[in-house]
Amino acid sequence: MLAWTIYSSFIGAALLMVLPRQHASLPRIVALVTAVLGLCLAFGGAIHMGSGELRTIVRVPWVSALGIDYHLGADGISLTLVVLTGLAAVAGILFSWNIATRPHEFFALYLALIGGVYGVFLSLDLFLLFVFYEIAIIPKYFLIAIWGSTRREYGAMKLALYSFAGSAMVLIGLIAAYVAAGSSTMNLMDLSAANFSRGFQMWAFPVVFIGFGVLAGLWPFHTWAPTGHVAAPTAASMLLAGVVMKLGAYGCLRVAMVLFPEGMDVWGIKILWIGSWRDVFGLLAVIGIVYGAMVALVQKDLKFVIGYSSVSHMGFVLLGLMTLNRVGLSGAVLQMFSHGVIAGLLFAVVGRMVYDRTHTRLLPELQQLHLNRTMPFAAVTFTLASMASMGLPGFSGFVAELQVLIGAWRAFPTLAVMTGIGILLGVAYSIRALHQAFFPDQVKTAAPAGPEDPVGNPISVSERFGVWLLIAASLLIGLFPGLLLQWIVPALQGPMFEALKKGGNW
Repeated sequence: MLAWTIYSSFIGAALLMVLPRQHASLPRIVALVTAVLGLCLAFGGAIHMGSGELRTIVRVPWVSALGIDYHLGADGISLTLVVLTGLAAVAGILFSWNIATRPHEFFALYLALIGGVYGVFLSLDLFLLFVFYEIAIIPKYFLIAIWGSTRREYGAMKLALYSFAGSAMVLIGLIAAYVAAGSSTMNLMDLSAANFSRGFQMWAFPVVFIGFGVLAGLWPFHTWAPTGHVAAPTAASMLLAGVVMKLGAYGCLRVAMVLFPEGMDVWGIKILWIGSWRDVFGLLAVIGIVYGAMVALVQKDLKFVIGYSSVSHMGFVLLGLMTLNRVGLSGAVLQMFSHGVIAGLLFAVVGRMVYDRTHTRLLPELQQLHLNRTMPFAAVTFTLASMASMGLPGFSGFVAELQVLIGAWRAFPTLAVMTGIGILLGVAYSIRALHQAFFPDQVKTAAPAGPEDPVGNPISVSERFGVWLLIAASLLIGLFPGLLLQWIVPALQGPMFEALKKGGNW
């Protein structure tokens, strides 16, 4: 059932390319039906699998001479991210209902991207994973370059170049692992059991981790993210923040850390207090948290605020991965889901509800529009999304970040304290953006827009459904985190992660 999340997405994309062009509404309906089908298949497959233990879905020979199989499988981590992808796909289409320029191509590329993302999360053969990873990169470029806005060609090209540079590093590491293991298999489970030498893992781990980390927004390789988010159309921004950045974090955990666990061992020497790659990437994650929050605090473009906020919040994911304990790792996976939902909602409000109606994202200009009165639904939605982003109890962000902080305190007490600065800055930039964009000083602003002003156009039904879907997901996991943790924790206790337990305080 889970495999059909991939197949249905690509079938939907192919169908859209052959539909008659005279029906403008047909591609939207086909895309939505396909995305909803994918979400139902994700939920159904997750419920059918029950526990979060690793299971094979399908495995058939593909390139037998090289030991490459078409091998799909899933554990609790995969299930969590597949469900997230389904939610993001449906919400993105609901917020793209107004697409009028070449809608067939737009939604076809959108579904192709979704299919590639599903494929990455379900691949247990590393060559297959890499193929799907590359498939997901190509639609991103065209979605931004054709349907984007601010400096769209620059944003699209920068994202593509960074992605392919990271992919090249990943490919080097995978080929090296394949050769070192005897050139007989690319199966993830078999390679994770290979006895790679410590010296090999010491250089292979940082190469692969950084390669995937580029797409995860790892500082200082994060600069594609804000420009890409700002240039992208609303649905693409939602996917970039919601699931595409998670591809990088997933690769860091599933591939780099599982294949090369000894690469995080101590070097034997210390530079200041840095004595391992684990320390290095833990520090870079915290720098990303604080730096992203500081830059977001001074932005005048509301979409840049959310873009740098995404960099900051992805830092929590990477920090959680480096804790090497069950609490921190499960918090990192939970944060992937939480950030995907919340960031998607924030980009939807800024891009679709605000920018498409006001044609500006600049905070000084938005202050003059009294959006709390002319667009009350958008104001309430942004308020709820901001509170969720700040980690208000009851939303998914709270429990996810709390687990990462507990895990970080056990592993890196100093870094955990530094992370607190980023949390305070996150509250500051969220409140600043909320105040200036939606609840400005009424004395200094002009009269509110009249009924004929485009700012006053009502929020559509599709947008409301998208908002309710994402808020409900964040609240549900915030109130009942066990719904995902019952999948995530058994996955982390599986044999694939056995070697990681030796390097941390499990």
